[in-house]
Amino acid sequence: MVMDGTTGRVTRRRVRTRANLLRAAFSVFAAKGFGHVSIEEVCEAAGYSRGAFYSNFSSLDELFFALYRERADLIAEQVSGALSLDGPDLDVPAAVDRVTEVLLLDRDWLLVKTDFLVHAARDPDVAQSLLEHRARLRRAIADRLARARGHTALPAVLGDTDAAAHAVVAAYDGVTTQLLLDRDAVRARSWLKQLLTALLTDGSGTPGHSPH
Repeated sequence: MVMDGTTGRVTRRRVRTRANLLRAAFSVFAAKGFGHVSIEEVCEAAGYSRGAFYSNFSSLDELFFALYRERADLIAEQVSGALSLDGPDLDVPAAVDRVTEVLLLDRDWLLVKTDFLVHAARDPDVAQSLLEHRARLRRAIADRLARARGHTALPAVLGDTDAAAHAVVAAYDGVTTQLLLDRDAVRARSWLKQLLTALLTDGSGTPGHSPH
């Protein structure tokens, strides 16, 4: 019983330490840029030793991927939640409204992600890991579009649901790049809504209808 209690306390403390390291790292990455931050700076910001860092992460790359996984999971949940409110039919304009309303558009996170993208572009192994993480969001979108197949038709130019998911994520990437430059989140949401509506409908905001 004592051992179980001790293990529980250690586990909770480790979870808290990991969360504090992630929070501190995010702040430091956003302020200085991913490529300009050391493990020592993350530890100092979090108030922990290097030993505490290495008991949770093997490198800054691994720490970043933990951050990325948190954000990717959040975005996937936001998208899935917004799309799941329809029945079998997918009301594309209404779904686009919901997605663009809740979707994470945090400029500090976009700065961190862009810094890491440049880092990953120079390291094939890191690039592969990043591609795998990005694929999780596309799968969430593709799965919902696939469930609507047979009830709501996608524009033929998109091909299948995987291609449509790629197009949706590409639109998000383009909008967030503009947001980094002009800092206008309201405009970014409006632009994203227009792009997604054009992508997933015939351009007029009216989805196609399956002959089945």
